[in-house]
Amino acid sequence: MPLNDNATLVVGAGNYLTAPVGTSLPGDLLVPVSPWANVGHTSLEDVFGITSEGGEATTIGTLQNQSLRTKYSARTETMTFTLQQFDKEALRLYFGANAPELPDGTIGVPAKPEPTKAAFLAVFIDGENHFALYAPKAEIYRADDMAISDTESLAGLPLGVKPMTYGSNTWTYAVTPLGGTIATGATAGSPGAYTPTGAAPAATLGSLASIIADPTTAWTTGQYIVLGDGSNAYWDGDSWSAGTAP
Repeated sequence: MPLNDNATLVVGAGNYLTAPVGTSLPGDLLVPVSPWANVGHTSLEDVFGITSEGGEATTIGTLQNQSLRTKYSARTETMTFTLQQFDKEALRLYFGANAPELPDGTIGVPAKPEPTKAAFLAVFIDGENHFALYAPKAEIYRADDMAISDTESLAGLPLGVKPMTYGSNTWTYAVTPLGGTIATGATAGSPGAYTPTGAAPAATLGSLASIIADPTTAWTTGQYIVLGDGSNAYWDGDSWSAGTAP
């Protein structure tokens, strides 16, 4: 792997957003539009983390080769960050999506809390670079107990985001690589190619919004480009559509 100075990351700012389950990755990660909504202020110290469970390795062998293969158990991952707003929406992320608003305006803490189910997006900004993690389906709920330890720091609500498999996807979440050339166009083919040469593919169908099709007329039967999530898309003469041109 060659050294790539442009692929390093020092987080200067960031945002965490949610949207209805299945919402596509926004075309502009720096200015996500509705239905994506910011969850609010988050901790400057405990910025972000990923923990995992499972993934244990089991060695499988034969009489002739005692270390023939290695099998890994399923792994589940949890993204963590600390929310520092205490409005109704934030409290429901922590205490449960089914937390009721009571007649006096308070939020009731449910006896059997349910996680919030939503698409999740984290965007970290480093100057002109930006790095994102996107889950089309996730469960959001408290990650740890809440503690208010002093009178000088902002109190926080530790949240955990568990990416889930959405639809027929074989992946739970996607990340945007750094150091590559951003695609500005896509040329028809079977498959087609992104331009300029060497540009990274669009991550999802929604990411094609800023990419110019070539030609701009409807692509012909069998033409398509491959997206970063492994699916295909084509230009129908008016907009990008999922699949292969009919």
